[in-house]
Amino acid sequence: MCVSRDLNSTLQATQNWISDLMWRLRWQNREQVYHVLIATLHALRDCLDRDEAVYMGAQLPVLLRGYYYEGWNPSRRPKGRNRNSFLDRIHDGVHHDPAVDPEEVARSVLAQFVDRLPAAEVEDAKAATPSALHDLWPV
Repeated sequence: MCVSRDLNSTLQATQNWISDLMWRLRWQNREQVYHVLIATLHALRDCLDRDEAVYMGAQLPVLLRGYYYEGWNPSRRPKGRNRNSFLDRIHDGVHHDPAVDPEEVARSVLAQFVDRLPAAEVEDAKAATPSALHDLWPV
């Protein structure tokens, strides 16, 4: 019974993230929103040092945390630490769909962290990202 409640809770939390991102982007396609969310989380994860990546992953609902860590090799050096490679990584997640603005997507996903974390944790998260990405975080 407890497992069922936990599973329902994480499914609902993940759905809330996707629904919120749909609203922020004003998109109707849940699948496309899911793809840009995962691509952005992977881009974020891969531009952070190992400990910082783990910290960011811990802020996610359990199901999204699993997708966040999927394919991650913590022994690799961070990549995508500049703005262009970070945004390109997001755009790769939607096969370079010209209708997708990766900067808008990045801003929207980072805004979700701002809305869901205490202010002190947001500051820590922002500080963990490369300085070239700081202006993507909401003020």
